[in-house]
Order: sequence, then structure tokens, then C-alpha cells
Amino acid sequence: MFWQALLAAFLQLGFIQLSSSSHASIFQIPAWNFTLSCILSNKTSHSSLPTGVPKTIYSMSEDQGLNLMMIYLTHANSAELEAKEGDFCCISSETDVTCSSPKNDTELKPFLSNMTDLKWNMWCWTRGDMEAVICNLKASDEKSQVNSEQRANLFYVLSNFSFGESSIISQKDNILATSCNCSAHEICECLIPSVKPEHTYTVWVEIKRGVSSPLMSVKPLDIVKPNPPFNLHMEITEKGELKLCWSNPAPVPYELQYEVRHLVNSTENAWQIVRETSVTIDNKQLDSSHLVQVRCRRLHGPGFWSDWSSLYDLNSEGVIYYPSKVLTSVGSDVSVYCIYNKKHKRIDSKKIAWWLNLAERIPEHQYTAVNDHVGKVTLLGLNATKPKGRFLFDALYCCIENDECYYRYTEVYIIDVNISISCETDGDLRKMTCRWTTNRTMILEGSTLQLKYYRNKVYCPRMENTLQPSDSKICQLQMDGFCECTFEPVFLFSGYTMWIEINHPLGTLESPPVCVIPMNVVKPLPPSKIKAEITVNSGLLNVSWERPLLPVNDLQFQIRYSVLGEETVWKTHDVVKVESGNIEVQDLCIPYLVQVRCSRVDGRGYWSDWSTLMSTVIKDVKAPVRGPVFWRHSQEDPINKKENVTLFWQPLMKNQSLCSLRGYKVVHHTSNNDSWSEYIGNKTRYAFLWTESVHTVTVVAINSIGPSLTNYNLTFSKETSTVNTVHSLRAYLINSSCVVITWNLLPGVQDLTSFVVEWKNLNEEEQIKWIHVPSNMSRYYITDCFIPIDNYQFILYPILTEGIGKPKITNGFTRDDHEIIQNDVGLYVILPLIILSSVLLLGTLLISHQRMKQMFWEDVPNPKNCSWAQEVNFQKIHEKYGIQHFFSGIISCTDTRYEDICKSQ
Repeated sequence: MFWQALLAAFLQLGFIQLSSSSHASIFQIPAWNFTLSCILSNKTSHSSLPTGVPKTIYSMSEDQGLNLMMIYLTHANSAELEAKEGDFCCISSETDVTCSSPKNDTELKPFLSNMTDLKWNMWCWTRGDMEAVICNLKASDEKSQVNSEQRANLFYVLSNFSFGESSIISQKDNILATSCNCSAHEICECLIPSVKPEHTYTVWVEIKRGVSSPLMSVKPLDIVKPNPPFNLHMEITEKGELKLCWSNPAPVPYELQYEVRHLVNSTENAWQIVRETSVTIDNKQLDSSHLVQVRCRRLHGPGFWSDWSSLYDLNSEGVIYYPSKVLTSVGSDVSVYCIYNKKHKRIDSKKIAWWLNLAERIPEHQYTAVNDHVGKVTLLGLNATKPKGRFLFDALYCCIENDECYYRYTEVYIIDVNISISCETDGDLRKMTCRWTTNRTMILEGSTLQLKYYRNKVYCPRMENTLQPSDSKICQLQMDGFCECTFEPVFLFSGYTMWIEINHPLGTLESPPVCVIPMNVVKPLPPSKIKAEITVNSGLLNVSWERPLLPVNDLQFQIRYSVLGEETVWKTHDVVKVESGNIEVQDLCIPYLVQVRCSRVDGRGYWSDWSTLMSTVIKDVKAPVRGPVFWRHSQEDPINKKENVTLFWQPLMKNQSLCSLRGYKVVHHTSNNDSWSEYIGNKTRYAFLWTESVHTVTVVAINSIGPSLTNYNLTFSKETSTVNTVHSLRAYLINSSCVVITWNLLPGVQDLTSFVVEWKNLNEEEQIKWIHVPSNMSRYYITDCFIPIDNYQFILYPILTEGIGKPKITNGFTRDDHEIIQNDVGLYVILPLIILSSVLLLGTLLISHQRMKQMFWEDVPNPKNCSWAQEVNFQKIHEKYGIQHFFSGIISCTDTRYEDICKSQ
């Protein structure tokens, strides 16, 4: 904007005058140097020309190129010139001067030498990156130099065609300007940025205040100076020839030609023009110090020669490898060539040996002598390179057999290209997303990876062919380290063959191709409208849902569920083709979290994401299984001959009440055929007055579904309470937390339904504790806190069909057989062994009675050493009870069967 404003000011002030009456030609900028000269004369009038716009004439010379002299008037001197017919313009060269005046050249030469006012050498070119046009101006004498107070500016107009001087006025709104940098010694550099190579630029330079150059036209593509070639290196062909190769500069929009110059012992020796990017090297050139450089320029049309490349030394001392670096994939074969020169003497190729990492010699059957001096080795079925510190390659050495190895080597990079590509089609069947990742530590620095693919119209081809014309996909690196690409729109039944292309300056590698049919990798949308509840009566977890609309294939579903509020432990349940499922769960009275997902029945594609979480609501699913088991505490009133009875029980658990409890109802039946019930809510104690001879009570549990159907009944009968059914009751202390009670019933007991055991600490005032025991048991372990030195009372109530029988009471613990009771579990284990041993022993005694008798008396314990045997007459035991009872007596004198014997002595 600044330069446009400055240019507008120049136009208004008359410093740059552009007139449609001027018919001067526009000078075409050539691809070489040219000269701008200003000839001022006080004897010539150019009234027809505006200030600063000269009339130009130019000519060509095959030897010298174009040497241009431009004649124009300065603003300061134009008023002093006399009007005169005709114009005065000349173009001069080192050998000739051509003018438009009828005067002969001989007369003009001294005139021109005296009339030269200003003169500059000018050179314009486009940089090799095609991003800028640069024009350099250099003053030829002191009076032409631009001082610090004067600035050189370059103006230009961009168009896609070349137009004349008369049309510049119409383009004044499009004129751009750039300041020239004159800080360098005697040189001003002007730069046009952001060029369009195919377009035409019309330019002129304001060299000094009020003095402008003629209009000049240039197409940036015609004045390109390429960057020099690079990467000069040696290659060995399969026939054993040596070639010097190089790489093209970039970018290059046209074909190039190359010039190669050879320097032998720092003296230019030969020049060579070629069109290829390589030249064959004569073997003789390897026998001396030989340096090479290459430059390039446009093959057809104008353009500049590039600068020379860096020097490359063809010194043949040592080993020449081709290639010097190898990039390949796991499992492939690689061939490497070498020439071994020792003291400028070629080594016979048959004497060459190959080593890998100087540790593994390559077998000789993998060697090939290409010619007398070029050897080749082929590495077969290569494994991935294992990094060795900072070295990520294997070193392959070309050596003299049984002699030495030169320090140079070929770097062999072996990369695992087995990159897994997975694709997924969305549930709407609109796009397919493919993901891939690789071990970045195995990818060489400087590599670029790209997904390549081609599409088969229907399904996958029998053979994947990566040589088929392919397209590439732009993939974005995700936070999880995967690269992700999207195909949208997608052809559902087309076969997409895809692979990863690894590009590196050393070469290009490809992963094994895979073919994907989008319809086979669908990830459906999750099921919707999930419903979950515990069903009434059946008590199952019922889950229902709606399947996604797409795909239309049959689907299988998976339900997962977990208890809400606990550590999430999911359980799964599979369902095929239907949109509901029933699951048995252990606890019906807790909430469950439920989710559902789906996939195709044929197993193709992916499982969908899990649906949104749903939770069940706790509600009653059944009437209570049974009413509570209760017990009573009674207190007689002898005066009124009545008895106050208090019932008590534990509240029902959720799994017993299924799932809530509204309350309890007590139902009464009497011997007078009176019946009534009383709802008591959630109380767990109930008192009533017992006056009848027989009174039966039932406690019923009630929830929102209904009352419990199976209930516990307790009958109170004066007559039954006197019936004695229990013969004995004993209590044995096992430890401080366990007591075992055992009982024996009298013969002929019938209609026994259960037992109730009560116990309490007589040393403390505490409530009675009780437990309900099945009728088929005669032993029960009570778990509680017991203090061995305290007194405890244990009561056993037999519950008969007709009422509660007479209780059996024991106070304190039974001391007899205490150890036997403690170890009664062990007796059950060893009892069969004792019986078997007794049988074997009896058989032995019967066979040899005398021997057994002798052995028996030898084994009788000495009463002096055994306290329990001091007063026992073993002979009497044997005669009265026999040998079996004798041994039983030895085992225990506490047995009641031997009580009289043990006390008789």
C-alpha cells in the first residue's frame, strides 16, 4: 500500500509520465546481462517523448549477446533542448555502434563518448525455487551511482499477456512497487516476491529521482537460474561399469541439460554436456586424483546455468560400494557390488570376501564375480536390523580374503514393514475409517508414511497388486498414536486394496497389501430404547431393546449386567436374533446396571459400542416366601390362672420378603374354634393373653404382592407342655466361641416337628438367646461368646404338632468326655480305621489263641506306671465280657458299661 501511494504521488507530480502518444517498444529482458545508458544532449529535441520514457532500438549479436543502449531525457534538462525533427537513438557494442541518425557511425563515436550521462549494467533472473525474480543494477561509473539520498525503486504490473506502453495508464491501479536494496557496494538488488512463473511482468526502474528506465517485459519462466545438482555419487551397473550420478534440483518445471567438468590435479581437463543424470566414468580416470563438478540449465528455451555443484572426488583408493546405503524390508534379498583398490591396484574379484558387522562371514555361494574387478554379494531372507546403540543398520564389509577389511562399509537398513491396517464402517454405512500404527523406533528418521489404495468395483481381487494405479489418503495422527484415514462416501461392496508406503531418501518400501470390503467391517450403532426390570412372579431380570436399522443382516446381541453400588463386576448373557432376554439373578431385591451391544450373526464386522446405562428399580416381585420363625416368652399369672405370652422374631431379610415388607399379621386359632387376626405393622414383638387350653398363633409377612403362603405355627397347650420326650441334654464347651449340645430322646417319640434351644449366662442379667433347630438333629453347635468360668443354662424345647413339649434343662458345661467331644470330628474319620484294625486283630487272635493270650499279658500295662489301671482287674474283665469288651475297657474306663468293673477293685 505504501508503494502504491508513492507511485500515485509520482504520477500526480509528473515524475513518472506515461503517455498514450508514445510509441516506444517494450524491451524484452533476456537471460543474460544488458546495459542501461542515458545519453543527454542540448542539441537534440525529443518533444514528442514524455520525460523518463525513452525511445529504444536494440540489435542482436551472436558473439556478444544483446548489448542495449537506451536513450531518454531527464526531467531537469528537457526544457533546454531545442526542437528538431527526428530522434537520436543508438545501440552500441564493443565492436559496433548502430544509430537511427543518418550520420555515419564514424562521426557518432566521439560524440557518443562525450554525451553519455548515466549508465548501469543490469541482470535479472528467477531463483531456483521459483518464488522470486531478482534484478541487480550496477553503476558503471561514479556519476551513475545511487547515493544514500537517492533510492532506486522497481515498479511492475502482472498480466497473463504482454501489452504496449500505451496501456500502462489503464493499469495504474494494478501497479506494484518494491524498494531496491542498495546497501551492497555499487550494486542495487530489486526483488519481486511471490511470482507466477507462467505470467508476464511489465517492469521499469526509477533509477534516480525523475529518471526512469524504459518499460521491460519478462516471463519469470524464461530467466530461471536452477539450483545446482546435488548428491553426486558413484554407482556400479550390473555389467560392472562405473557411473557418476547426481540428483536433480527441485523444483524443476522443465527438462534440464547438464554440464560436467573434470579437474585432474586441480587443472580443468574435460567438459561434457549430457541430458541424463549420470555419466560413465572411464577406468583410467580412477588412477589419479580426479575431481568432478556438475551444473544445469534449461534444455529448450532461454535460461541461466546454475552454479556448479560441490566437488566430488573420484579417488579410487579404498573400496567403492554400490549402493553405499541399502533400505529393504524383512525377508527380502539384497545385492551389493564393490571394487577393492589397494595402493591404486585393483584386487581380483575372486579374492573378495564379504562380512556382516565384521562378525559373520557371508557364505561363498552367495558371491558373484561380475568381472575381473567387480564383486557382488546377495544377502538372502534378511531379518530386521537390531539397533546397536546409535547405529540402526548392519555394516556390510567388502574385504580381501584372508587379509584385511577396509574401514568403509555399506549400511544395510532392514525394516519390518508388517503394518496392520484395520478398517471400520460406521453404523450409518456412510463412511469407512481405517487406522494403522507402526513401531516408530524401527522407522528411519526422515521417512514419511502414506496410505495407498485402489478400489475394485465388486469385492476383492484374487491377487492384490500394488503396481496398479493407486490413490493416496491423507491420514491424521491421533492422540493414541494411530494414524486415521476416512473414506467418504464409501462403496459398500467394493474391495479396497490398501497398503502403507514408506518413503525415504534411500528408497521406498511397501507393507503387505490387505483388501477390505466395507460391508464386512461394519460397526453397528448400539441398540436403543433399553428397558430392564425384575419380572413379577418369575423373578428374572428381563431386558428388552430395539435393534439399529442398519445393517439389515441378522444380529446377535450381548447383555451385560452388574450390581449397582458395588465394584463393577460385569456378567454377560448372549441372545441371537431376538430383541429381549431373561436372566436368572441371585438377588432380586437390589438394583442392576444393564447395557446391550450387537454385531452381525455371521461374525463379520465389529461389536457395536455398549448402549447407554440402564438400571432396574427395586420393587416387590413375589409375596414373601414364608413368614418369620418366632419364639415366645411366657409369664404365668397364678392368681387369675392366665398366662401372658410375648412373641418375638427377627425381621425378614430382603431376599425373604421379596423385596419390601409392609408389615406383619398375627393370626389366632383357639380350641373354641375362635379365629381372629391382628395387623401389627413392622413390629417384631407381640404380646397376648393365653386363657384357653389350646391356642395356636401364626405370624404372616405381607408385602405389595400379598401375604406369605408358608408360615410357621406355634401351638400353646397345657396338656402337651407336660409331655416328656427328651431323655438327656449335655453341653460341651469347645472353645470360647463355640458350645456343642447333644441330646437323646426317649423311645417312641412321634409328631416331633422341631426343637428350640435357649441359653443364657446365669452370672449376668441378659436376654434369653434362642435358635430354631430341625427335628432330625441330635447335636447342634452354638456360636456365641462364652466365658468358661461363668455358669450357663441351656434349655431344649421339643416342638410337637400339638404344642410345646416339656423342656430339658442343663446348667453348666458337661465335663465328662470333654476331650472326646472336642475331637468327635476326628473320631468320625478314624472310626472306620479302628473297626478295620479290630477285625484284623480278632482274626489273628482266633488263629493263634495261645499266642495272642501270651501277647496280651505281655502288653498289660503296669499298674504302678498307669494311674487309670491301678485298681482294674483285667482278668475279671476278660472272663466276664470277652476280649472285645476287654479292649474297649482299655480304651476308656469312663464307659458306663464298665463302671462296676472299674470301681470293684
